[in-house]
Amino acid sequence: MKEKRQIARRHFLKSAALGIAGAAVPGRAAGARSSAQASQPTQKTPPKIKEYRVLGRTGFEVSDLATGYIQDFGVFSAMLDAGVNYIDTGESYPGSHKLIGRVLKGRDRKKIFLTSKMLPEDDITKEGFLKRARKCLEDLETDYFDCMMLHMPERVDVLKTEGFHAAMQELKAEGRVRFLGVSHHGSFWFRDPEESMDKVLLAAIEDGRFDVFLMAYNFLQMDRGERVIQTAKEKKLGITLMKTKPVGTYYLLKSRIEQMEKEGKEVDPLYREGLNRYKDKVDRAEEFIKKYDLQNPEEIKEAALRFALSNPDIHTVCCSAKTYAEAEQFLRQSGSRLSEKDAATLARYREACGELYCRHACGLCEPECPRGVPVNTIMRYHHYFAVQGREKEAMLKYARIPGARADGCGNCSGHCEKACPYGVPIQGMLLLAHDQLTLA
Repeated sequence: MKEKRQIARRHFLKSAALGIAGAAVPGRAAGARSSAQASQPTQKTPPKIKEYRVLGRTGFEVSDLATGYIQDFGVFSAMLDAGVNYIDTGESYPGSHKLIGRVLKGRDRKKIFLTSKMLPEDDITKEGFLKRARKCLEDLETDYFDCMMLHMPERVDVLKTEGFHAAMQELKAEGRVRFLGVSHHGSFWFRDPEESMDKVLLAAIEDGRFDVFLMAYNFLQMDRGERVIQTAKEKKLGITLMKTKPVGTYYLLKSRIEQMEKEGKEVDPLYREGLNRYKDKVDRAEEFIKKYDLQNPEEIKEAALRFALSNPDIHTVCCSAKTYAEAEQFLRQSGSRLSEKDAATLARYREACGELYCRHACGLCEPECPRGVPVNTIMRYHHYFAVQGREKEAMLKYARIPGARADGCGNCSGHCEKACPYGVPIQGMLLLAHDQLTLA
């Protein structure tokens, strides 16, 4: 395994070296390329960033692809070597700050836009935020943040947290923080009913103190984000994206339900009914996928990424990679645009599998749950587990959910499914998520 990783790294670095000159130091934003050229990257093209965009009123030219949550030093370094200059991280990401601190050693810090995030909980006094921010800087081994974000505020009033703004004002005066931002991909719904992503972000734009926003947005989930994007554009604010490739759920949950059937697990009738409703939609989707030759999930993921990159009002898209191969796959999409073939592929996938994607940052079904199950949060944790390879972290987060989890969803008539406007068989998906997130 170690030998394979070394070979993969040598292959990546060898191909990247062909085109790094000029890539690590961004110049003017790349000129427009034809959609035919952009959407058909070839294996001969060296993996490097091809386009930079001005991040709103910050004035910083950021790579159109950014690093999301990456746990491997070599993969992270390779992406920066290829020209990625926007780093997204967070105080709550296990080990991320120290890893990035190592990656940044020896690099020109002024050519990197580093964003971190702090949750508005625990000690939210000015002193508490100052202590936490200085600890983040220490772990990152850097003198300043280009942007510090308020991480996942659940309500509009949280945007005005006095301790956060007082601390950031002091850090700005010291040159430790340059800009402020807000990230959001759905409420936790642990306590009182919270407010939607778009409502919170639109209020943050109106507040006027935030410069950059990180939000969930993809080809299956545009309705909540479009108004935010357009309003941010009018104010010349930066927009960065996450959760842009909502493709893995069908393939991963299908394999899991097959495994459960193989194991012959005994389930009660209500549990079985929820899983059967999910499986019925999986089976119909499979027929459609075979009919239109949508068997390759990687092809659809690439088209989904090009969908996000084609929006001129988006400045960068966060990508998480576990391997050099994944990093190279992402980098080859830089500067690309959605082709007519891509659009047709995504439309067919939307028709086949749109009902199998629980929308990030939605939460429309949660008020109808009599037990107060945080549906959005559980499905996000399952996304960490199944798609991003963050199994241990996802299981720990799930175990720490206060109140109701999905273990009781098998004894329910499916209030969440009845309330879902997208037709998602969410009860069965919650049961499968619980099954995976509670493995011994």
